[in-house]
Amino acid sequence: MTRRNLCLIAAYVLIAEAQSVFAESWTVDRSHSQVVFSIRHLVGRFTGKFDDFSVSIRSDETDPSVEFVIKAASIDTGNGMRDDHLRSADFFDVSKFSEITFKSTRIRPAARKNLYDVIGDLTMHGVTKRIAFPVEYLGAVKDARGREIAGFALSTTLNRKDYGISWNEALDNGGVVLGDDVEVVVNLEVIQK
Repeated sequence: MTRRNLCLIAAYVLIAEAQSVFAESWTVDRSHSQVVFSIRHLVGRFTGKFDDFSVSIRSDETDPSVEFVIKAASIDTGNGMRDDHLRSADFFDVSKFSEITFKSTRIRPAARKNLYDVIGDLTMHGVTKRIAFPVEYLGAVKDARGREIAGFALSTTLNRKDYGISWNEALDNGGVVLGDDVEVVVNLEVIQK
């Protein structure tokens, strides 16, 4: 083996080690995380949540990324009949569209400290749209077991009709049963792998 080849191999090893230090992977702690939503119903609001979701975060300094997957059938509003209706073709149509996914394409700091615009593709009900989510970084600590834990929070509003979820019923007095805007709140604790 020539000296040049040995130097190239050493350089590749050093680059790989440096990338592994800066390109840390994180996964969600579901027992300390939640995905909840709220929508107008008649003259009030009702809330629900998704119980089955996963998050993968790669904290590479040059190319950080986030992937988020929600199992649509895991919707839970505390009412079995309503949940079945939400799983039906009138709403999420979970037999055809089993997952709601988000994959980031870019992450950039926002104007406020610890706030980031996480830009990427949100796919729901078979419709994909480029969107920017405002994500707040809440900090990082080591837990009692020595694991690195980081926290993030997101609050945004989505129009359900933008994703082809348009079921509604007209009321006798001229209104409709459901609003179009859905408030979404995501609170995450993630663990370094």
